[in-house]
Order: sequence, then structure tokens, then C-alpha cells
Amino acid sequence: MDVNAVRTAADARALVEARGLTHVKVGVFDADGVMRGKYMSREKFFSALDKGFGFCDVVLGWDSNDQLYDNVSFTGWHTAYPDAMARIVPSTCRDVPFEDGMLLFIAEFEGAAEAICPRGVLRRVLKRAAGSGYKVNASAEFEFFVFDETPDSVRAKGYRNLKNITPGFFGYSMLRSSVHADFYAELMAMCERMRMPLEGLHTETGPGVLEAAIAYDEALESADRAALFKTFTKVLAQKRGWMASFMAKWSKDWPGQSGHLHVSLAGQDGRSVFHDAAAPHTMSQEQRWFVGGQQALMPDLLAMIACTVNSYTRLIPGFWAPTDASWGVENRTCALRVIQGGPKSQRVEYRIAAADINPYIALACAIGSGLWGIENRIDPGEPIVGNAYEVKFPSERALPRTLYEAAERLEASAPARDLFGDAFVEHYAATRKWEEREFRKAITDWEMARYFEII
Repeated sequence: MDVNAVRTAADARALVEARGLTHVKVGVFDADGVMRGKYMSREKFFSALDKGFGFCDVVLGWDSNDQLYDNVSFTGWHTAYPDAMARIVPSTCRDVPFEDGMLLFIAEFEGAAEAICPRGVLRRVLKRAAGSGYKVNASAEFEFFVFDETPDSVRAKGYRNLKNITPGFFGYSMLRSSVHADFYAELMAMCERMRMPLEGLHTETGPGVLEAAIAYDEALESADRAALFKTFTKVLAQKRGWMASFMAKWSKDWPGQSGHLHVSLAGQDGRSVFHDAAAPHTMSQEQRWFVGGQQALMPDLLAMIACTVNSYTRLIPGFWAPTDASWGVENRTCALRVIQGGPKSQRVEYRIAAADINPYIALACAIGSGLWGIENRIDPGEPIVGNAYEVKFPSERALPRTLYEAAERLEASAPARDLFGDAFVEHYAATRKWEEREFRKAITDWEMARYFEII
């Protein structure tokens, strides 16, 4: 059986048996988009396909550094960190190219934990879209820096004076991509084999930075692809003695790393809901409302997109990242870029997102806010023409400037609670507040250099 043909539990069993596997890999994605998983014996896997399995709910109760949240109610010392039930999704089956026939399956939380599960929140948004007669297609494109470093060397250096795989700017460089053609070939082959094919791969502006555009698909599959791409690009790089980073911004000297999301709606007949050949910018009324909702809710929902403290270092003028909730047509200075792609590819690009996103949560935000716009017929106003950084926007378009402020906006947002549920909003907002509190414990290099002697 072809791995991409797996749809049911019976298919999964048949493939595992055909390959003679004694174990498979099963993983879930946490609030930060980190894949947490294990090898599972064939017998346990077959049982889990029918009955689900218990996964320690600490993965919903700690941060990306495995530090326990002290401000969430779902789990903690007060609940003693019991198992949460999870279900395996057979259709997510992938080959693991580096492990000689090994199979990987994505799981998602169910029961009470489903309310805060990142994959679960996206599924609920897509169910809302389906209830209104819409099919959602999406794709992600990521910029990421690659370093000639290892996990040991970056720690030994204190994350300073890191060596990129190549120097200089060299955007869209045929020179750089040809010199490292073996790495590009390995990355593209891995993505093909793991059902996350790349539409494009090229160098971006900066030392050792690449941009990969993942082929579009139905939105849940696209989120799976994006989350797996981040995980296994890191695996591939580290197997070569390199490291790939998806931080929003790792150096003040270079632009940040984007994680732009492309979203389009189709009707049940598969035809575009966004394209209207007779309308200005070929935007249907539904697309105008969709963009209107994304724009209106962006300040409320920013914590779901700009999800780390580091995210906010990227959101400054002149670094290819928007600073206000704005939209334009083919305008890369705006937070939302409408792309006139014709009947098959008219879409909106959610440009506020950086490479550090959790793809499930970010797509839930981008799609959910657009649906809210259609439901409430939110007009976005006129598109920005020219440089959006030079426009004076009204205060309601201003974006939060810190993660803590963004988390408070999310927590207080009635539309967010309607779209994603009280449990998710309260839990996720608390995790972002924790993240900022952890940051405030740090003493930065800038503070040491500025104050150590002179103050």
C-alpha cells in the first residue's frame, strides 16, 4: 500500500503489517508548535487506533523549554498531570525518510483536552466554515536561517558569533543554491516523500537564509504540512551537522523570518468564493468581508500569530513586516495582501505571521477572523496604495507592541471566545503571559553593555 493512500485505521494496520514494523512514531503538537512524541509498539498502536491512548497532559502544561506553567487551570500540580486521551489520525501517515521504513502518525487530543489542542482549535474553525458552505484551502511559506553549527556549539558559544552556512545578502542567488545543491535536493526530496511538496525554494536576503513555499491543499492538511516541515527541516539540517532556525528574528542586523499564510475559500462546488471578475481588484463581496474581519480582529488576535517575545522584534518599520492592521492589493508593506490570482488562485496573504508560528493556531486565527468578517459583513475600507509604513492609521488599527499586551487583548476579546472557545482563549492567553514573564527574568546583552559600568 502507498503511504499516501492511508485513510482509515484498517489501512494503517495493513501498511504497518506489510512493512513488518515492530514500532511506529506517533506525535502531537503543543501550544508552541513543538512536536512531542514517542515510538509506540505495533500492538499498542493497533489498540490506540481503536480506543485512543493516554498522553501525559504535561505537554499542555509546559512551555517550549519544558518549564511548568504556574498560571493555567487545565493541568498542573493541582491536577497531578494525568494522562489526556488522544486519537491517532490515520490519514496523517508519513514515511520518515531517515529511518528505514519507519512510519509517522500525527495524533490530536480528545475529550476535555480537545478544547485547548492546537489541531483541535483549527478543526473547529474549519467546521464553522463548512457549516457556512465553504471549503478552505491554505498554504504556508517559511523563511529560515541555516547555520554551520550544532546544538552543542551554539550553547558553547552562548548563541553569539554564530556561523551561517553562507555569508552576505544573496537573495534569489543561483550561485548560493547551486553551490549547496545537495542540501536543496535533500530538502526537496524529503518534502516530497513526507507529502509536503515545495512549490518553490530559494535563497532570501541574508547569510544562509532560505525561503520555502509549501504547496497548497485543504487547510488542515496544510497545517500538518507546515508543522511537519518546521520539525523535519531541523532534523535534516542537524543530521548534516548544521542547524535551521525559525525564530522570528535572530539578529538585529538582518530582516526577520516570515511565515506568511495564504488562504482562499471555495464553495461546495469547488469554485472560488473570492474571485469576481467584474468587481474592483476582482474581489468578491465575500473576500472583502473576509479581509475586513481579518483586519478588524488582528489587534485582538495578534498573540495567536506573534506568539513569542521575539516575534515583536520583527514588527518594526522597514523590515518587510507590517506594524498596523492594514490591507492592500499586491502590496507587501501591508499586513494583509490580496493577490489577484484569477478564478483558481484569488487569495489573501496573511503577512503579519513570522516563521515562529504554530501553524494550527495561526491558521485558525487567519481563517476564523475572516469567517467572522463574512458573518458580520465587515467592510475593510479602501486598500492602502504605496508605503503602508507612511500611513497614519486610526488607533483601532494599532497592533499590540508586546506579547503580554497581545495576550491581554486576546483574553478580553468576545469574538475570540466565540470563534475559538473560552477554554482555549483562557489557556492560550495564560501561556503567552507566562512566556513574557519568563523573558522578564533575563538580563540581556544590551542591558549589560548599556548599564554595567556607566549607571
